[in-house]
Amino acid sequence: MYQLDITLKRGQNLAARDRGGTSDPYVKFKLGGKEVFRSKTIHKNLNPVWEEKACILIENPRQPLYIKVFDYDFGLQDDFIGSAFLDLTSLELNRQTDVTLCLKDPHYPAHDLGSILLSVLLAPREEQPEVFQTQSLRLSDLHRKSQLWRGIVSVTLIEGRELKAMDANGLSDPYVKFRLGHQKYKSKIVPKTLNPQWREQFDFHLYEERGGIIDITVWDKDAGKRDDFIGRCQVDLSTLSKEQTHKLEMPLEDGEGCLVLLVTLTASAAVTISDLSINSLEDQKEREEILKRYSPMMMFRNMKDVGFLQVKVIRAEALMAADVTGKDSFSFCDSKSDPFCVVELNNDRLLTHTVYKNLNPEWNKIFTFNIKDIHSVLEVTVYDEDRDRSADFLGKVAIPLLSIQNGEQKAYVLKNKQLTGPTKGVIYLEIDVIFNAVKASIQTLMPKEQKYIEEENRLSKQLLLRNFGRMKRCVMVLISAAYYISSCFDWDSPPRSLAAFVLFLFVVWNFELYMIPLALLLLLAWNYFLIVSGKDNRQHDMVVEDMLEDEEEEDDRDDKDSEKKGFMNRLYAIQEVCVSVQNILDQVASFGERVKNTFNWTVPFLSWLAIVALSVFTIILYFIPLRYIVLVWGINKFTKKLRSPYAIDNNELLDFLSRVPSDVQVVQYHELKQEPSHSPSKRKKNNPV
Repeated sequence: MYQLDITLKRGQNLAARDRGGTSDPYVKFKLGGKEVFRSKTIHKNLNPVWEEKACILIENPRQPLYIKVFDYDFGLQDDFIGSAFLDLTSLELNRQTDVTLCLKDPHYPAHDLGSILLSVLLAPREEQPEVFQTQSLRLSDLHRKSQLWRGIVSVTLIEGRELKAMDANGLSDPYVKFRLGHQKYKSKIVPKTLNPQWREQFDFHLYEERGGIIDITVWDKDAGKRDDFIGRCQVDLSTLSKEQTHKLEMPLEDGEGCLVLLVTLTASAAVTISDLSINSLEDQKEREEILKRYSPMMMFRNMKDVGFLQVKVIRAEALMAADVTGKDSFSFCDSKSDPFCVVELNNDRLLTHTVYKNLNPEWNKIFTFNIKDIHSVLEVTVYDEDRDRSADFLGKVAIPLLSIQNGEQKAYVLKNKQLTGPTKGVIYLEIDVIFNAVKASIQTLMPKEQKYIEEENRLSKQLLLRNFGRMKRCVMVLISAAYYISSCFDWDSPPRSLAAFVLFLFVVWNFELYMIPLALLLLLAWNYFLIVSGKDNRQHDMVVEDMLEDEEEEDDRDDKDSEKKGFMNRLYAIQEVCVSVQNILDQVASFGERVKNTFNWTVPFLSWLAIVALSVFTIILYFIPLRYIVLVWGINKFTKKLRSPYAIDNNELLDFLSRVPSDVQVVQYHELKQEPSHSPSKRKKNNPV
């Protein structure tokens, strides 16, 4: 094992790829077909200065390090500038070496594309002793030795001041991009202003003890063409003290104005990887410490630390063969995969080792996470490792934390990428969740954590039709209710109209404000009674499932059609409008479905929380006059900015509904039944193929 320390210094005379005779260059380093490092983007510069450092572990020094330079194009495919490779066997061990690499394009070998300057140091790396050899290792020691990141950086984007005008109307539509290593965030767009108010929060993982640099760029959104660059700034985290909130006013380089940020560095949450020999929940003393940490007595300590999650990734069976080495693609004796497993909880992402040439791998790893939102979904994905290209998808499962049965080893049938249907193979997991119910309830009313690795929505005919159908179903419920009320007025059914008339007189004559939450409370109680008595009228939404299957077929076609470029680029503005309509339809339909699923007891924890809240509202409205309630509400609203100037605005009701799954998510999280051939009693031996 070797360690390669690289300092990417600068580029010289790089080729221009933009219309203005410049480029926005960045550099990718690849080893064994996999990207191991990517530099920041230097805008509008053919002689960029990066001065970035990277540390790469090398197993085989005979593998060359490939360096590729690209020109960043927002919204389009990045332009290739040139590439080079570094022969690691030519380096002298333990000696710092300056290297100049000339960039070449294989299609145009005679063209001068510039060069990049590196400083490299290759050194043998001593094998680290196993930290998991003894079962007597304490949990605190385990967390310290196997901790994967050093801390969490919380960045609150408050506002921009006096930004540069980029549009003809003398204004801009600014948004901000943040990048720390491979972690990226993008703020919302604030239209037509030079003094935008964002008030958004983002969390980054800090992997280096000495800190890191957050690269911040400000852009002006332009529909139908490339977005305009407004300016940039950087935050050097090594200059900030920990466990303290810093208010920063960052002037923009290459532009005008400044950004106002709040930056806080905190200690890392306990996120670890270990072997099955180290199981904190099987150690009675350690288990008691964890239970004590999340007991009701600790409900007001560290409100963001909601709970503890332990995931045992044991094995998988009958996986799909992603690598076929024989001439005949149906020759299964020559089929194999190199599977590894990725476990994700929001922005925490951990990996197992790769088991080579095996369709029935055994990983036997334990992952632990700190839970910040009990409504999070645990995602476990199996990939096939490919040295010459990106990993192949083999299967995936999504498990809501509230649906987990503690301490039970279960076989989960793997699903496709869209989580709409089964794919080949099963994975065996054992999961434990410990959480504080009071903290979890309070966090339910807080803004939901944003994932920084979510795929951007793209235009899809099937997705557009699906969202339109979902919204139509919600609207039809309202229309049906309106028809029902109209039929009562028209006396289509005299007994029904008479009953409605008497009920109307009784309710109006005796109406009090507290009856509104009381009516919702009674609706929840009635649905709960139907479920308990076995008269559950909820049905698995086959319509939505069929729509999702159609979308999957459309996605397969889109992957092929995406290679045909040009036409969609010319219709970029129309596509953007269609994507916006598609997303709005999704949001409207999801809102209606979440309201329905709240009263349908789809997630019992949330329905019980709604019962508690509605009961409190009913009691308050019954005993306290409305004018006093409105007075307290108004005083709170008017003084909120005075008490907390940089507080992030949120709506507790919308935050609550964001935790309720839509019909699409209910289908995606639905656990598929395991085929009899995959039962544990019929488990096959691990035979490499």
